[in-house]
Amino acid sequence: MRGLNLDQLRTFALVIETGSFSAAAERSGVTQPAVSLQIRQLERRFGLKLVERVGRRAGPTAAGMELLAHVRTIDAALAQAELAMTAHASQVAGRIRLGTGATACTYLLPPLLADLRRRFPALDIVVSTGNTADMLRGLETNTLDIGLVTLPAPGRMFQVTPVLEDEFVAIFPAGDPAMIPAAATPQALARLPLVLFEPGARTRRLVDDWFEAAGVAAKPVMELGSTEAMKEIVGAGLGCAILPGLAVSGAGRRAALEVRPLAPRLARGLAIVLRRDKPLGRGLRHLQESLLALRE
Repeated sequence: MRGLNLDQLRTFALVIETGSFSAAAERSGVTQPAVSLQIRQLERRFGLKLVERVGRRAGPTAAGMELLAHVRTIDAALAQAELAMTAHASQVAGRIRLGTGATACTYLLPPLLADLRRRFPALDIVVSTGNTADMLRGLETNTLDIGLVTLPAPGRMFQVTPVLEDEFVAIFPAGDPAMIPAAATPQALARLPLVLFEPGARTRRLVDDWFEAAGVAAKPVMELGSTEAMKEIVGAGLGCAILPGLAVSGAGRRAALEVRPLAPRLARGLAIVLRRDKPLGRGLRHLQESLLALRE
């Protein structure tokens, strides 16, 4: 396509349509010499004769006839491109890649995403889950557009906006009162069969630090990557677990579980993370505003 001029193609098509250089010039609002120049330049570009005189009319050569079919295809494609861009300009549309943790994805985001889908059906939000380090790496390489992650989120390239605090809780089997201590302290929980998040997760690091601050070494009997699996294990009477409060509130509540606050208190912060140089399109701006509303 290098050197191919759309104006020349359209002038060529207009000459064939009108059958006259002068009529094409009048239709396009330029002089006849300007039309003749564009046709010569186009013929020079291909090294072919494209227009010939047939009686008093200008008509296409065999090469010109084939080019005309391509010009019509090009015009149709350009019209579709303009319609697509108009749609982007007039409505919230496109694809946004959101990175977050599994707990937020499961218990916090579904109502928010459903509301966005209802308001903006042409907006496609693709959610990826993983630990904070993976999400930050995705934002850095621009394979993710926005993140909702557990703090801290280090990096000078990032704009970090805290949105909510999620308090950790201890969960116990409701049918086994003997397993439920008077207070969910590090010392009390360390004496029980303990189910924790798998190593590497930011939430696991926070829980380990909570135990270490009390001078207690946590020795879990199970390490899992799923909050639902941890709740099932505890509900079956196989131990106790420490989970973010989001996992056992709202749709995450389970009748088979007893929930107790930790003593001392432990909480994690969730924040919206964007690259500072990230262009905010209409769709991304609406998603950001919905996430910011979590603070209310």
